Amino acid sequence: MMSFPERYKSDLIRTIDAIDLERVGEAIALLARARDEGRRIFTCGNGGSASTASHFATDMVKGASFGYPKRFRVMALTDSLPTLTAYSNDVSYECVFVEQLKNFAEPGDVLIAVSGSGNSPNVLRAVEYANSIGCHTIGLCGRDGGKLGQLASLKLHVAHPHMGRIEDAHMIMLHMIGYYFMDQEQPAAQQ
Repeated sequence: MMSFPERYKSDLIRTIDAIDLERVGEAIALLARARDEGRRIFTCGNGGSASTASHFATDMVKGASFGYPKRFRVMALTDSLPTLTAYSNDVSYECVFVEQLKNFAEPGDVLIAVSGSGNSPNVLRAVEYANSIGCHTIGLCGRDGGKLGQLASLKLHVAHPHMGRIEDAHMIMLHMIGYYFMDQEQPAAQQ
């Protein structure tokens, strides 16, 4: 009988093997174009997905930008606690991301929305708004994709029922994207 860690690892490897690498490549190309055109990239999510969104933004702002001639302009909509709590308290939690986008997003920018269920109302409102003003949207979703899978212009889907495996695979896909820029492109100082 396999131990729990063995079962988890085995299941996670199967989940990783099912990642659609062609779509990850499309996301890489989209972010490269956004960087080259000076576009903004926004990230959002709730709970573990908020941590993933914030982690990715940090990887891109520091790891994929420091020392490079072209820098990423990435903002995690999850990171301003005063803004999040002000909107949550005074308006509604459903608007915490979309209202920030209304301040900063412009046509051609990119929104990366992360939701394990694919049904988080505040994430969906942000994607709807981003789509409506001409932003590119990337949705990282799990299970059956939820509404996010239908709304996002590029879906990075983890078709697994377990939230842990979904979150693991989301982070791996975002690391594939971020580390493409860190490992495949050399900073100006190393050229």
